[in-house]
Amino acid sequence: MKIAILGAGAFGTALGGILADKGYDIDYYDVRIEKERLADVVHDAVYIILCVPSEAVPYVLPHVPKNKPLIVATKGILSDGIFTEFKDWMVLSGPGFAEDIKAGKHTVLTVTDARITELLKAEYMEFELTDDKKGVLMCGALKNVYAILAGLWDLQRESYEWMQFIDGASAEMRRLLDANGADARTVELACGVGDLKLTCGEPSRNYEFGEMLRKNRDYQPTKTVEGLSALKRINRGEIKVPKGLKLLEEVRNAIKC
Repeated sequence: MKIAILGAGAFGTALGGILADKGYDIDYYDVRIEKERLADVVHDAVYIILCVPSEAVPYVLPHVPKNKPLIVATKGILSDGIFTEFKDWMVLSGPGFAEDIKAGKHTVLTVTDARITELLKAEYMEFELTDDKKGVLMCGALKNVYAILAGLWDLQRESYEWMQFIDGASAEMRRLLDANGADARTVELACGVGDLKLTCGEPSRNYEFGEMLRKNRDYQPTKTVEGLSALKRINRGEIKVPKGLKLLEEVRNAIKC
């Protein structure tokens, strides 16, 4: 069975490694260098896994067949509205660094369909199942925004200040999910507080971006920072933002985008 992985970065290739070890035929599409090849990659694929950076999603989705199962593994998408044309789509998210997955370290992920569990089943992989696709998407985007603020504030993992921050960010995420029609309880899953804890510290790229901004407010990232992309979408009004979210207001005030 052929599986197309759209996105040949660290996370896409980590998932591809699991699938290849299980005997699946894997074909990668690298959005950075082979734009003309997308149609060939997805043509005879049974499953399509979306792992491109969130900013590339609007350009890639129109070329993805709407009648094939789509697994969304891109973190940074705030709304499920862009998938309305797809007959069969599901979400994979959670606290899994690509390097840890490749090294076979125990990893817990949240999925919205049991088929993902069957595809990626491995001794070191554990899965939580929920039907809240919108909530899983939102958690995957929002935790990156808060990770930038953790870096800006130089919060050290497991310190008292860091734990207080995690509690506050989790509470704000619950309010954001509830305000946008998702299940606030999804924040308690691996895709929510689990991923938030992993991302609010080194070696998270979003946390490190916040650290660089603390040292130089004119710093411009050279690689994709999903929290920055999500912040731009929030500022464009892609989701409803309740009043009184102090941490979110802090990072929005600190980063004008």
